[in-house]
Amino acid sequence: MFKKILIANRGEIACRVAATARRMGIKTVAVYSEADAKARHVQACDEAVLIGGPAPRDSYLQWQRILEAAEATGAEAVHPGYGFLSENEDFAQACADAGLVFIGPPPSAIKDMGLKAESKRLMEKAGVPLVPGYHGTDQDPALLKREAERIGYPVLIKASAGGGGKGMRAVMSAGEFDAALASCKREAINSFGDDAVLIERYVQKPRHIEIQVFGDTQGDCIYLFERDCSVQRRHQKVLEEAPAPGMTAERRAEMGNAAVAAAKAVGYVGAGTVEFIAEQDGRFYFMEMNTRLQVEHPVTEAITGQDLVEWQLRVAAGQPLPLKQSELRMHGHAIEARICAENPEAGFLPATGELHVARWPQHVSFQRGDVRLDAGVGEGDAISPYYDSMVAKLIVWGEDRAQALARLDAALRDTHIVGLQTNVAFLRRCAATKSFSGADLDTGLIEREREALFGAPGLPLAIGAAAVVAHTLAVEALQQTDDPWSKRDGWRLFGAASRRFDLTLGDERHAVLLSRRHQGGMQLTVAGEAMEFAVNSTGTESHELLLGSGLAQQRVVVKVYAQGEKMAVFAPQGSAVLTEIDPIAHAGEGAAEAGRLTAPMPGKMVSFLAQPGDKVAKGQPLAVMEAMKMEHTISAPRDGVVAELLFAVGDQVGDGAELLRLEA
Repeated sequence: MFKKILIANRGEIACRVAATARRMGIKTVAVYSEADAKARHVQACDEAVLIGGPAPRDSYLQWQRILEAAEATGAEAVHPGYGFLSENEDFAQACADAGLVFIGPPPSAIKDMGLKAESKRLMEKAGVPLVPGYHGTDQDPALLKREAERIGYPVLIKASAGGGGKGMRAVMSAGEFDAALASCKREAINSFGDDAVLIERYVQKPRHIEIQVFGDTQGDCIYLFERDCSVQRRHQKVLEEAPAPGMTAERRAEMGNAAVAAAKAVGYVGAGTVEFIAEQDGRFYFMEMNTRLQVEHPVTEAITGQDLVEWQLRVAAGQPLPLKQSELRMHGHAIEARICAENPEAGFLPATGELHVARWPQHVSFQRGDVRLDAGVGEGDAISPYYDSMVAKLIVWGEDRAQALARLDAALRDTHIVGLQTNVAFLRRCAATKSFSGADLDTGLIEREREALFGAPGLPLAIGAAAVVAHTLAVEALQQTDDPWSKRDGWRLFGAASRRFDLTLGDERHAVLLSRRHQGGMQLTVAGEAMEFAVNSTGTESHELLLGSGLAQQRVVVKVYAQGEKMAVFAPQGSAVLTEIDPIAHAGEGAAEAGRLTAPMPGKMVSFLAQPGDKVAKGQPLAVMEAMKMEHTISAPRDGVVAELLFAVGDQVGDGAELLRLEA
């Protein structure tokens, strides 16, 4: 076994690999960029080497510097994690040439499976079912369009060298094809350095089911069952689970054997995932093979009881597979939720910022447990624009799917993140939808459940307002001294005392009245409705609210985290951010300047779709930005005329920067 390995990655996966290596007594070397000098993965390893600037192309993609770091520290092997260089055959070959073991498949397997068109031809030869499509090398746009018409719309354009949803577009009609092809090619060349695409039939209501495979240097290959990854947004996974609901033993064996045949066709070694598109009737087609460990591997670990990183290390060291196919067993059900810094209400636009608060449910990390949290960041850390938007992976296990769903809901309820937008509330709503809870799964689930996911009312105003009042009272109680004039308890010699709170929730402003009776007790009036109010606070964050009286009384336990005027409230019913307004401090503030189009986050200008003097209509695309490896389109908020472009294509743009001016 290795004595020391270098982990050529960052974030959660680098911490994950380091945890298993430490348990096995293997020393670890981290590499890091200037932006990651204080990152968790640097602290998790025994040694760390700075390899370049913040941008991946200046650090984590600089494989020559990584090899130099391995040589300087005496590492015997390199674990690439996922993303970055994990599926780069040149890097794998360079490791071998430098006398290092690449903890992954041979370069030839990466190459064969890395190009989608080539892999399709190999799979066809191996007898693995394929989706009807065009996988040729001729990339003439006119030919591609003719092939799309031959296959029949809708079709899916996919970057041949890609993955992770990048360079992928669904095209519903011939009129959309040219623009979609151009966008795919732009995204593909920026992400992978190759703009070749393939075209496939777009399967209606498909499920995304993948098989975990493992091969060793002795020529053996097995599968560790399946994962259902159908719940996706923008072709990227949101919720993953194992085993796949509704999977029969016969179909599992059929898919597993097909996945093993695919792996053997390229002489595969190590951990890999064969991804299939599955029809609702059970027919399945090869989609692609990811020649690395997957983000969602913990759900497989949860149901099999195996540590897949340990398997990777043992196989890379030349040991045989730890178990034979007949020795593998499944137990229970596991679900993983990807917690990301993003705004679901704005098309899942990635977000950046500091995690001022990051509180989690009771959990284990990087090992099997009923509730597992794998994260590379924590409270006080930041999500930067340089890397992907993942904050953490939340994995739950249950004896059956119903118990796993219940544990997922409770774990998401107890996940409190403040300081940047996340998808935690969205994940909770998604898991509770009729489609997901009822296992009616396909890749269109999010769109099908749009009303439940994006039209949900959120945290009731009464609970949010009561929580803000409770927090304010708790803070004032701590500020009291023996001086009676310091008390803010509303005492009056005669009569009741009232106090007004001006709050905003979303775009609406609300006046909340707190009344204290002379004989004791409090009343809260919210949106014109008066109710009895009592509170028991533990410090300034935890509050037990009692709203109403008699049998109608509602008891709600909330957490409140304050950042200046903003109060983030978390309750079993949901969460919300309210602002307590000081009218004097905000006196004289006017409306925001109209006619501005600003960057929703830091990124690079890809193109402008209108020029000065052009008349544009509301909703018309005006500019394209690239941020966090994805393209984002900025559209006109109203009809108008483009007055001025304020950046050039290729410029780096800061968060909130004005991109162009629009006149009436």
